[in-house]
Amino acid sequence: MSQNKLDTWKQKIREKRKNTPFRQYLKEVASWKPFSFYKNGGMVTRYAPEGRVKNIVSIQNFNEMRDNLPQREYDNGKDFFDNFSSLFFDIPFWNLIHFNTNENAEYADAVFTGKNVYLSNTIGIDAENIYYSVLCYDKVVNIFNSFMVMNKSQNVYQSSAINNGYNIFYSKFISDSSDIWFSTNLIGCRECIFCDALQNKKFFIENQEYSENEYKKKKEEILREKEKFLAYFQGLTKKAINYGTKNSTGNVIYFCENVENGFYFTRLKDGRNVWCGHGTNGSNDFYDCLDVGVNSKDFYAVMGAGENSDNIYCSAEIWRSSHIFYSYFLESCSFCLGCVGLKNKHFCIFNKQYSKEEWHKKADEIFSSMERENILGNFFPWTLNPFYFNDSIAYFLDNSFSQDEIQKEGYLWRKDAIKVDIPEGAEVVRTTPPARSSLPPQSRVIDGEFLDFYQAFDSNWNWQINPEILKKVIQDSKGNFYKIIKPEYDFLIKYALPLPNLHWFERIKLCVKN
Repeated sequence: MSQNKLDTWKQKIREKRKNTPFRQYLKEVASWKPFSFYKNGGMVTRYAPEGRVKNIVSIQNFNEMRDNLPQREYDNGKDFFDNFSSLFFDIPFWNLIHFNTNENAEYADAVFTGKNVYLSNTIGIDAENIYYSVLCYDKVVNIFNSFMVMNKSQNVYQSSAINNGYNIFYSKFISDSSDIWFSTNLIGCRECIFCDALQNKKFFIENQEYSENEYKKKKEEILREKEKFLAYFQGLTKKAINYGTKNSTGNVIYFCENVENGFYFTRLKDGRNVWCGHGTNGSNDFYDCLDVGVNSKDFYAVMGAGENSDNIYCSAEIWRSSHIFYSYFLESCSFCLGCVGLKNKHFCIFNKQYSKEEWHKKADEIFSSMERENILGNFFPWTLNPFYFNDSIAYFLDNSFSQDEIQKEGYLWRKDAIKVDIPEGAEVVRTTPPARSSLPPQSRVIDGEFLDFYQAFDSNWNWQINPEILKKVIQDSKGNFYKIIKPEYDFLIKYALPLPNLHWFERIKLCVKN
C-alpha cells in the first residue's frame, strides 16, 4: 500500500468520525477514561476487579517487559476486533499508566513528569503536590479536589478551569487571577469574592468594589461561615464566557475556531465532540476526542493523546506518536496498527515488526476487510472496554445513561459503594448519621461523634482541625469511605478550610458536572 492508499483509508475514517452523535461519542470514547481507583491483583489500579483484565503487573514491571510483548499474525478468518481482542487480553496489563519519569506518584493514573501525586488522574509537565484532582498540568503546584488546572497555577482548592491562578478557592473559569473565592469568569483579578464576569478588578464582592479595609473586614466575616463553602461552590454559574472563540459551540472553550460541541478546551482550530484539551502552536482537526492536545493535529476518535503527535485514529493513551491506528498505550511510536503497550516501535501490526513496504501492504489488506465488515472507523467495541461505565467521564458528563441500558450493551457497571481499606477496629467518623448496616463489620463507630466535632474556631477566631482526624476513617452521606492525609490536613490548616464532607470522587464530580 502506498502513502496515497493510506491517505484514502484515513479520509474514510475521518468522514465517519465527523458525524458521530454526541451521546454515541460519550458512550464509545469517553467511557475509556476512568477516574476511580480499585484494588485488583493486590495493587491499586485503573482496572475494575470484576472486569475483563485478569493479569495485572506494576507499571515498573511492565516497562521492563515492553520489548518482549506478545505478538499476533492477522487471522483472515476473524474480523479485526476479534484479532485485536486476542492480543489485547494476552498482554499483562499495567496497573496504572505512567509516561516519562515520575516521583512519588504510585497512587495516580495517567501521569507524565509529576511529583507527589495522589489519587489523581491525567497530571503532568512538572506538576507537583497534586491530590484528588484531574487534568492538572504545566508547572502547577498544590492542587486539591480540582479539575483542569493549568499554566503555573498554585494553591487551588475545589475549583475547575483555572489558568495561571494563585490562591483560588471554590471557583470556576478563572484566568491570570489571585486570591479568589466563590467566583466565576474572572480575568486578571485579585481579591474577589462572589464575583462573575470581571476583568482586571480587585477588592470586589458580588461585583461591587470596596476599599481595601472594607473588603478585608467583609472577607473575614464571609470566610467564617465554613459550613456554607461547598454550597457556595455548588451555586456558581455553570456557564463560562468563551473568550476569544470564533464560530464555535460548547462551554469553557477559549481561543478556539470552528469547534462544535467543545468543552473545557483551549486553542483548537477545527473540531467536533472534543472534551478536555489544550492545543498550542497550531493544534487542529480533533474529532470525537477527549483528553488530547499540546502541539498535535489530526486526531479522530481518540482518548488520551498528545504532545507533538499527529494522525491518531481510533486509539487510546498515545504519547509522542504519529500514524497510529486502533492501538492502546503507545509511547514514541509511528505507523502502528492494532498494537498494545509498545514504546519506540515503528511499522508494527498486532505488535509484530514489518518492513515499511510489508506494513503498507498488510495494513491495506486489513483496512479493506474492515470496510467490507462495515467496522472501519468504529471505536473499540464494548467487549474490550475494561472500565466501569459509571466511574468514567462519560457518566460524569451525562448521567442519563441508565444501568439497564449500559449493561444490556455489555459495558461494566459499578454497583457497590467506594471504600477504602478499613483496618480492624478502625474508628469511623460520620458526616451524617447513616444506617448502621452500611458500616464495615470490623469497624468501631464512636457514638455521637461526627465530622464537625473535629473542627472549630478557638476563642480568638483561629480555625482549628484536630489532628486526631488523621487516624479516623470518614463515611459520607452516600456511604462512601475516605481518609484525610497529612498533606491535605496541612493545606486545610494553612488556608483555614473546612474538612471535606464528601468522598474525593464526589468532589471531582462537582467540579466536572456542576
